[in-house]
Amino acid sequence: MTGRLAGKTALITGGAGGCGLAASHLFAREGAKVGILDLPSSDGTKVAEEINSNGGIAYFMPCDVSDSPQVHNAVQAVTNELGTITVLMNHAGILSVGPFLETSETEWDRIMAVNVKSMFLVTKAVLPGMIAAGQGSIVSTSSISGVVGTPMEVLYCTSKGACHMFARAIAVEFRDRNIRSNAICPGFIATAHGQREIRDLSKFGVDVSEDAIKSAQGRLCSPEEVASAALFLASDDASFVNGTHLFTDNAYTAI
Repeated sequence: MTGRLAGKTALITGGAGGCGLAASHLFAREGAKVGILDLPSSDGTKVAEEINSNGGIAYFMPCDVSDSPQVHNAVQAVTNELGTITVLMNHAGILSVGPFLETSETEWDRIMAVNVKSMFLVTKAVLPGMIAAGQGSIVSTSSISGVVGTPMEVLYCTSKGACHMFARAIAVEFRDRNIRSNAICPGFIATAHGQREIRDLSKFGVDVSEDAIKSAQGRLCSPEEVASAALFLASDDASFVNGTHLFTDNAYTAI
């Protein structure tokens, strides 16, 4: 490892599973002190213990990132434990797959709360510390679904479209305070989350077969590949990269 995040404190929401888990380990190996926010039912405690036992520094704080008081308390706890947060990865997210006309208002509210409101709450909680520190990098996990409509995923696509513009607008507003904001946009991913999406889409007749995915993006993306792209955006290597959407989709959206 090259220490690309040495001296930084990174906060990763949804950091105990999938691509968030890969980022937690990678960021720690690259020198960051890593704060992990995830649900109480997650493996967050185990993940932090693994990182600490391997010479890294990590701290887990259970949190529903769609709940304002919990976010406030969690960010404060991580800051007290690890220091001012200057890297934020807004990764927490959920899926919603099904015919739009059968979608409930409850489903809409839940996916907007977890995928969109969480970015607002966590970013707002972290930004004052970044401003005081004179620097910061925010990476929000969007998706190819932010620009490519998928049948049976109207709610999910809408939430990721919001993530796209959130990342860009934050970049514009806080650029002159030395804070960068970018979005990472994976294609289909080889995680439990990604495999569930494929199964659910298949149930509704959407062709996400192995051949279809091979045609669209060659193969499934690994969580480590998403984490590596997020590391670039989080690090000073991307010091002049701001307000962009980095697609880790092997040309899915270029066709």
